[in-house]
Amino acid sequence: MSDGRRADARRNYAHILAVAEEEVATHGSGASLEQIARTANVGSATVRRHFPTRRALLEAVSAKRIAALCARAVELTGEDDSRKALLTWLDEVVSYSVSARGLAAALAYDGPTHENSCSAAIEEAGDPLLRRAARDGVVAPETTVADLITLIVGIVLATEHYPDPAARADRLFRLAVAGLSPRDDHRSP
Repeated sequence: MSDGRRADARRNYAHILAVAEEEVATHGSGASLEQIARTANVGSATVRRHFPTRRALLEAVSAKRIAALCARAVELTGEDDSRKALLTWLDEVVSYSVSARGLAAALAYDGPTHENSCSAAIEEAGDPLLRRAARDGVVAPETTVADLITLIVGIVLATEHYPDPAARADRLFRLAVAGLSPRDDHRSP
């Protein structure tokens, strides 16, 4: 009997997750757990059993996108131009975060006492790209992936209500990469 219950629980989880993905896509990180329960035709206690916190819900909803970003970082690690490889990956993190409502909130830093599997995975994946760029002298050596993700989260959250959030986030990210002072070398981000 327990195998049937486990299979049923897995199906129930998959159904709730599918509903949660739609709700987060529509309403962002503020998606209602109660609405998810109603739409999934389960009690709110069932939703909370699977997703005890909003963070757990956002991380589960974002898992596939996080995995894709991590795989992309690995692909770019072997590129010849370490600056271009890092910036290509960061551009993709910005684009994903803008298009996947709730992803920026899932990546947001909650403080040292809260485990964040999304940020941890992204930091681990991006670290080889950043270390290589720092070794090549194209990124300040004290820069961390956590710094870059925090910058991206801030940009995405600040621009999510603009008429064209993707364009605004891209503009601000490029400004951050280029810096505020004009330069003679005008390398494009």
